[in-house]
Amino acid sequence: MFLAWRDLRRSWRRFVLVGAVVALVAVLSTVLAGLADGLVRDGTSGLRALPYTHLAMSPGSEAVFSRSTVDQQAATTFAEVPGAEASPVGVSFVNAAAVDGGPSLDLALFGVPPGSFLADRPDAQAALAGPPGLVLSSTFADEGVEVGDEYRLGGSDVTLPVLGFTVAGSYGHVPIAFTTLSTWQSVNYGNDPRGRVSAIALALPAGTDTAALAEATDTDIITKARSYDGSPGFTAETMTMTLIRGFLLVISALIVGAFFTVLAVQRTRQTGLLKAMGASDAYVLRDGVGQMAVVVVAATAVGTGVGAVMVALLDRTAAPVELSVGSIVGSAALLVATGVVGSLVSFRRITTVEPAVALGVEP
Repeated sequence: MFLAWRDLRRSWRRFVLVGAVVALVAVLSTVLAGLADGLVRDGTSGLRALPYTHLAMSPGSEAVFSRSTVDQQAATTFAEVPGAEASPVGVSFVNAAAVDGGPSLDLALFGVPPGSFLADRPDAQAALAGPPGLVLSSTFADEGVEVGDEYRLGGSDVTLPVLGFTVAGSYGHVPIAFTTLSTWQSVNYGNDPRGRVSAIALALPAGTDTAALAEATDTDIITKARSYDGSPGFTAETMTMTLIRGFLLVISALIVGAFFTVLAVQRTRQTGLLKAMGASDAYVLRDGVGQMAVVVVAATAVGTGVGAVMVALLDRTAAPVELSVGSIVGSAALLVATGVVGSLVSFRRITTVEPAVALGVEP
């Protein structure tokens, strides 16, 4: 790459220009990667925090709690599997109106029975075993909600006090509140719940035949990762961010490809001279692509670093961002790969240059 390094030193201004554009794309790509990871985490953080491995839901519910209704007695059948734990769980979105006239709260209400393995902390177990009430996400404490405040849930006549706060996360970007399963059933089904719940949360040992278990209980057993898909907006947000990042990669490839094509035209006589001296097409192409690889890698590294700093400095309460090293590095690697691939668009231009061009003779 003797010629490539020489050209980089002598014509550094034009390479800085294309490098600046690639770096800006890298900044945007990194920020979007942080936002995409943050949105995914924010919408499913409550589910991720719960210690289950599978969910048993109604067939055809597609991991959406509002579409699923199962009998809570099914938990007994699942609990008979050696090494397994099972707990009925109710999930719904409700509006909690303050009895004293304060601001209302939007809640993702999770109903869990006393003694459930889902509540693995002593204080959580005590809250479920005591008088009916709400255990709210700690974010509400920052908004002025206090222990003892009373709220009327949804369109029901159920009024509950706030028992405490916990780091519960959110579901569908709505903060989670925990209550007893019987209370949840009263809110959603009134005085005739008939044992109906949204799903059975399972902690199954490795190697459990979930297909046979699902057939025996007439349920659809899905993995924990699969259950995230039912979170409102999860699939749409993921696809949208993926498309945006994909378009950025295409734009980067087009920018590098256009620049390299112009550069190849400007270096036509130089390329002809190299071939007249015995250089092969592979040598000339390797020299040019290597040159662009250096520019793209350096620009991407700078842009990714700036983008990572921006993500780290963003206020997590204002924007749901997450600094995931794996995601950011993967995004940078894809950007470099598409940039190098984009530089190959001028392959034909390089390989068709004749040595006679170096002598001023048009081929």
